[in-house]
Amino acid sequence: MHRLPQIQPRNIQLHLKREDLLPPTISGNKFRKLKYNLIEARKQGHTTLLTFGGAYSNHIAAVAAAGQEHGFQTIGIIRGEELTDKIADNPTLAQALANGMQLHFVSRTDYRRKTDTDFLENLRAKLGEFYLIPEGGTNQLAVQGCEEILTVQDRANFDVICCAVGTGGTIAGIINSSAERQKVLGFPALKGGFLFDEIRQWATRTNWDLCLDYHFGGYAKTTPELLDFIHDFQKQTQIELEPIYTGKMLFGIFDLIERGYFPAHSKILAIHTGGLQGNLSGINQQT
Repeated sequence: MHRLPQIQPRNIQLHLKREDLLPPTISGNKFRKLKYNLIEARKQGHTTLLTFGGAYSNHIAAVAAAGQEHGFQTIGIIRGEELTDKIADNPTLAQALANGMQLHFVSRTDYRRKTDTDFLENLRAKLGEFYLIPEGGTNQLAVQGCEEILTVQDRANFDVICCAVGTGGTIAGIINSSAERQKVLGFPALKGGFLFDEIRQWATRTNWDLCLDYHFGGYAKTTPELLDFIHDFQKQTQIELEPIYTGKMLFGIFDLIERGYFPAHSKILAIHTGGLQGNLSGINQQT
């Protein structure tokens, strides 16, 4: 955990929990989401994992690395047929391939059917039996893993827990394991308030809210202001960020502090959920 200097004049403390320092190939929230899914896949006797993701997906990279490390075959269904002959130019897909993942590229129309029973059965007929991990990795087992992010000390020492939000599984786990007195704030990387309903599927408490004003135009979108903030933050702290999730969250936290959103003397814990592999592409476009 890295402690930033106390923020004046409201005497607010901001701490960063370095989940990105977990095993580098399967780091951050991806490590948490995959933990119990891998145990369940082994328990069910599966030897192959199948999942979905985009061209620069942290999830695809993590599943491929986890498969290699834990002895599973892996299959990635990748959004966008145009990427078929561009693997060598894509660091995420190239590394997934190097880690043994079979890559199958589908049209965006077919990709939208990724939860349809008939589509999944067609994949089984074509590719063989597999253990399914959903896009982004969020399911009940993933939420269970993310419940382990907060420690007893975290629950005792902080008033506010902040987390970037993609599919909602990570923040749901944090909500479930938070103390009742704590406030959990999510910073979605996507436009719109639809994630409220997604998170309610998994969350067992109501001590949370989403800050919807820090998506910077939507998923995988950035602005010069955001990139300047990330550069300055890294220069001051020597902590690498990415501009899709954690960078947006921290920008939002600092902005809310300046606006007086947090009560004086608040102690804030922000979760660095990793995702740094996407920086190799120049701009992280993770899923």
